Amino acid sequence: MHIGIDDTDSVKNGCTTYLAALLTEKLTQMNVQFQDYPTLIRLNPNVPWKTRGNGAICLRFQHQTHLTNDIKQLTLNLLEENSQTNNKGTNPGIVFYQHEQIPPVLTTFSRQTETSIVTIEHAVKLIRKIGAEALGYNTCRGIIGALAAIGETLTDDYTYELIAYRTPANWGTKRCVDKESIFNMDRLLQPNVFNNIDTEKNRVIITPRGPDPILFGIRGESADVVKQAFKLVKPLEPVERWVIFRSNQGTDAHLTYVPSINKLKCYNSIVLKAVVSKDPKIIPVRHVLFSIKDDFGEVDCIAYEPTGDLRRAARELVIGDYVEVTGAVKRATKNKSLTLNLEKINVISLNQKLVQHNPFCPDCQKRLKSMGKNQGFRCNWCSKKFVDLKKQEHALPRALKQGVYVASPRSQRHLTKPSRRLGQEKNDTPVVFIKDWYWP
Repeated sequence: MHIGIDDTDSVKNGCTTYLAALLTEKLTQMNVQFQDYPTLIRLNPNVPWKTRGNGAICLRFQHQTHLTNDIKQLTLNLLEENSQTNNKGTNPGIVFYQHEQIPPVLTTFSRQTETSIVTIEHAVKLIRKIGAEALGYNTCRGIIGALAAIGETLTDDYTYELIAYRTPANWGTKRCVDKESIFNMDRLLQPNVFNNIDTEKNRVIITPRGPDPILFGIRGESADVVKQAFKLVKPLEPVERWVIFRSNQGTDAHLTYVPSINKLKCYNSIVLKAVVSKDPKIIPVRHVLFSIKDDFGEVDCIAYEPTGDLRRAARELVIGDYVEVTGAVKRATKNKSLTLNLEKINVISLNQKLVQHNPFCPDCQKRLKSMGKNQGFRCNWCSKKFVDLKKQEHALPRALKQGVYVASPRSQRHLTKPSRRLGQEKNDTPVVFIKDWYWP
């Protein structure tokens, strides 16, 4: 059986992964045989109706046939007990699929939910086609993510996250975790853990800020390494439970390569090669705006202030630089054109940054003064005039270097592949269960 669940939380509270943790414990008591870690699948980060991280979950397991209805009822009960269905914008969905193999049409659907906008009508039609069962609440939009989580089997690149949860009595209060232990963990286990701290701001980023049940989440390359990391982190409050998830986080699964600017679509995250066409400028509040163009159009790009290194790189670009930009296509409005909100800049080649100077006097070797446009130059020292001399161009050294610049960890999206992961991609790598991958 494959169980997919999505959209049980709200902007105020709740957490879909917490429901997965509860369900894991209950299913263990029913002696099911898990076929994979619970999977945490991040969907298109640009959808306008997402709550927070736009993540859905899936549990895959074998079970005794006579327990089928009991498992479904258990799942529905837990969902209703732990969903924020009374809050506006919370539209839970659950999908049951009882086949060993995932059909290619479902895998394709999942890819679409990671990169574009998918309708509820599309999801329902597919559910009927493959013989799955679904239940939705309110607008039922969560069915889309629930179905997508089942279809995403992570046969390409994947990562892990160990999520520790707070006791309900502490929900909504300030999280208490020893900061130094988190920095020590990251230092000892790098590069096999990622996006746990922000060294630029000396900030911990494994602890969320909202009133949800999560105490912290540690991201890494294997189940074993995130469990090692968990043992190094010192919580200063009780941990109610923890679970290791397998995930598409940090894999760039949301990106689509587009050949030209006229192929951009709103709400997609794209990778595009073009030439810088307008020099960067600072706009409120300390964001950097520049433009790129190709043979088919021109588009503005924005590197927001919290992106740190990415923003600093954007500021150093000049007209003529050839770049590959990665970012989200933001919808045009009445007062604003289509823009790319940047996640990465790959500087492929640098154009010369030229400055013009007045020439030197051939006799005095002093800088000449212009007598006006196209009127030549005059030497203030010897008073000679030179009508045939031209301004001299000099290439300035560039502080910017070729290479990839990524947004700082504090502003990276869940799906963005950080620099630390480059070269650690896992293609067709078999999944190995470790002992005790959840508690209790």
